[in-house]
Amino acid sequence: MKVTIEIDCSPEEARQFLGLPDVSKANQFYVEAIAKGMKGAANIDQLQDFAKGLAPMGQLGMKLFQQVMESGSAFAQGAAKKKREDD
Repeated sequence: MKVTIEIDCSPEEARQFLGLPDVSKANQFYVEAIAKGMKGAANIDQLQDFAKGLAPMGQLGMKLFQQVMESGSAFAQGAAKKKREDD
């Protein structure tokens, strides 16, 4: 048996329902800081140095984030393949 539930709500409503904190002000501050920093970059090397400084734990944090994203992508592709095989 397969049951599908579709919920139509905004991201804000979903956060409230799940009890997650409102981080919109922190997000706005972070985006503005990144935009200001990127405006001062004259070339690609400066932009890369700026990005490394933003990442938690520097280069190690970037590698960890990349591994998480690649793992999630591989999982999603595997799940989609399994779903096609089940259909």
